[in-house]
Amino acid sequence: MTKSIKIFLGIFTICSVQTALACDYPQRVLVPNGNTATKEDMLEGQRQVKQYVSDMDTYLECIEREETQAREAIADLQPEDEEEREEVFNKKYNAAVDEMERLAAQFNAEVQAYRAQESN
Repeated sequence: MTKSIKIFLGIFTICSVQTALACDYPQRVLVPNGNTATKEDMLEGQRQVKQYVSDMDTYLECIEREETQAREAIADLQPEDEEEREEVFNKKYNAAVDEMERLAAQFNAEVQAYRAQESN
């Protein structure tokens, strides 16, 4: 097989795998304002945050599987290409984890604000 055909098949395989597995990044939820929210608003906010975290965990598992399968589909992954793929994957994964942590921190701050206004 010629080199150009191998390259084409490699690119085709990667694109096919990525299209078939496309992981959906969860939609960020709105956190209720603790200064004005009702108890029901805060409970609904808590439910939505929990669902978002669960959806994000599913997303993280999906991108891990996607990356593993993409790497397996590439016959000769050069060390520098593997390092680059690893770096991109880690940035994508870490950004998602950071977003979950920011949302949780924001919700916790609003819960504290809700409790403060409730005790007044």
